[in-house]
Amino acid sequence: MSVVQSVDSVALLPAYLAAGTAVLVLITDLLLARPRVTVVVAGLGALGTAVGAALVGAAGERRTFCAGADCSWVFGGRAALVGAVVALLTLGVLGLSAPALRAGRSPVGEYCFLLACSMTGGVVLGAAGDLITLIVALETLTLPLYVLVGLRRGSLASAEAAVTFFVVSVVATSVTLLGAALLYAVTGGLHLDRLGALLAERPDLRDLPLTTAAVALLLVGLAFKVAAVPFHAWAPATYDGAPLPVAAYLSTVSKLGGLVALLAVVQRALPADQTGPVLAVLAVLTMTVGNLVALRQRRTVRLLAWSSVAQAGYILAPLGALALAAGRTGEARSAAYAAAVAYAVFFVLLELAAFAGVTALRPVGAAGGTLDDLRGAARQHPWRGAALGLALVGLAGLPPGLAGLFAKVTVVRALLDGGAGWLALVVALNAVIGLAYYLRVTAALWAPSTSPTAAGGAVGVPLVGVVAVVLAVATVAAVVVGVVPQLVLDLAGR
Repeated sequence: MSVVQSVDSVALLPAYLAAGTAVLVLITDLLLARPRVTVVVAGLGALGTAVGAALVGAAGERRTFCAGADCSWVFGGRAALVGAVVALLTLGVLGLSAPALRAGRSPVGEYCFLLACSMTGGVVLGAAGDLITLIVALETLTLPLYVLVGLRRGSLASAEAAVTFFVVSVVATSVTLLGAALLYAVTGGLHLDRLGALLAERPDLRDLPLTTAAVALLLVGLAFKVAAVPFHAWAPATYDGAPLPVAAYLSTVSKLGGLVALLAVVQRALPADQTGPVLAVLAVLTMTVGNLVALRQRRTVRLLAWSSVAQAGYILAPLGALALAAGRTGEARSAAYAAAVAYAVFFVLLELAAFAGVTALRPVGAAGGTLDDLRGAARQHPWRGAALGLALVGLAGLPPGLAGLFAKVTVVRALLDGGAGWLALVVALNAVIGLAYYLRVTAALWAPSTSPTAAGGAVGVPLVGVVAVVLAVATVAAVVVGVVPQLVLDLAGR
């Protein structure tokens, strides 16, 4: 009997493209030492990865690295959606970083290489079929970010944010690995589908205290990655200390990766009757604490960070419907999973547009500043201010930000279908609280300026050109997705 497996290289093509981008960036920087060429290579690689993921996903589900029916790599519609979104977000963040890189704020080769490595982890994460691949991919996504957060030269705040992020992430990873090890000790399996089948067929295994501990540790470890309350304290300090483009990456790609990992284990491996109540409590705490603390923020990035915490609660809310028997029927579960992924996609597009707007309105390489620094920004830069305003209104869930509106409608509908009307009410109340700070910032953009230097009025047109392109593309993408939300829902439900 042959022990040699055939490998489906077509299924692995997106991972090859992402990893190849990282290697090519490193070689280009080493041999040519031309920053502009290095950035172009990284951008083309990210674009190629997005196209490759979409093409492979369009051809139907493909599996490889299989042992019988259990496969470590499953690339289907959802994996293609995650891979394409991660690659496009990486391309957008690279564009936001271009002015600062041109000004010498960070070493170009290392910066682009680390971004490409992180992108590789995100692409692999969407197709992970076992716990080892899942955790390794999640860490591949996260590890480069420790360096990126602290890569800004001469910034003490950046170094402090990097240390904070590193310490918390190491603890989270240790907890996640311990949970995976305990689950393996109980079941003898690591493949997600096999774990789910074993725990469904063997109530005696599910009722063991060791299984309960394993499930709890896995959920806690992954909750750190999505900055769910009470495992959120690292996020505001890290976002505020990181360069603006890196903060945008943390708020979008990193959060999307954490959600994909959490969704994979909840949907395919862990018993819903145990995870549902925990996720419901996490969702309520996360959206409520995030919104209430965001009301008091005066620094722009900290407000966006706390807003991102609240948005994580909305993303987790559909999974909270699993706490009830009505939410664990086949149709209700499928709707909940699709709603969580769709909301995450809607959110990351609007969040990227919001960070792009702040970056475009601030001096090159500057921090996010305070809300007073953005006062009157739309009067000086109407188009940039309007794009930022649209993103903020979308995050609030109001028209004309249709992507945010449909995202919240999708979550509420999934909760009602799952019999969790009380949780839908909590989502609605928190959405009202969120209006206060989103609309306050939006109104400040058109308010009379109190300072001649507000909004970083001296931003140079040549340096902000690439950022303006990213802002325009992100805004258009958010508008388009808002017009055809069912397309995202269909892809998320595959």
